[in-house]
Amino acid sequence: MIRTIIIEDDPMVAQINCQYLQPLGDFQIDGIFNSGAAAQEYLKENEADLAIVDIYMPGMNGIELLRWIRGDHRSLSVIMVTAATEIQTVAEALQLGIVDYLIKPFSFARFQEAVQKYLRKEDVLKHSHTANQTMLDQLLNAAPANLNFETQDLRKGLNQMTLDRVKSYLRERPDEKHTCESLSAALGLSKVTIRRYLNYLIEIQEMVSSIDYETGGRPRVLYLLKR
Repeated sequence: MIRTIIIEDDPMVAQINCQYLQPLGDFQIDGIFNSGAAAQEYLKENEADLAIVDIYMPGMNGIELLRWIRGDHRSLSVIMVTAATEIQTVAEALQLGIVDYLIKPFSFARFQEAVQKYLRKEDVLKHSHTANQTMLDQLLNAAPANLNFETQDLRKGLNQMTLDRVKSYLRERPDEKHTCESLSAALGLSKVTIRRYLNYLIEIQEMVSSIDYETGGRPRVLYLLKR
């Protein structure tokens, strides 16, 4: 599980962050805090992998919290979700090593892109022993947008035969929207494995996704292969 905290003083935005995040992976929301100071007190006693942080908050703001996190030599990854557009603020956030910066109001697709960037970074750093230029370009978001799986190396941890199997199944059902759970059951692969391949297909722009709130419970992500 990816231990996640949300630091946001607007309850509605905090709830949106939770709803958007839950379908995208094995994220465990360990806390929602309405100020930087409250999050700081939590982090003094607890570990977290990812923080989704607003900037404009009473008391300690998001940038001040980020400075403390880095000054305390914590490896916590941070995605900024904020209305702050001052270029000096953006520049400082980038210098402090954020994963991404989302300006409110934001779409689910843009939020998903930020989360995928975080997952991609973690996948490379945890499972690779050496780096190549393609890998680093992807990690640093410098790869050309029109790359496809025939022209770029598969990310470490992916298998071409499994990718072909997933794509073949999807191509046989071009108008059908799928969930991670339905594909896992149909292909006999774990949900974690399926999600890795689906994220890759979105990354190389061969698949699109949307969020379905009409489930009566936890929202789910629907996947459709591009034609």
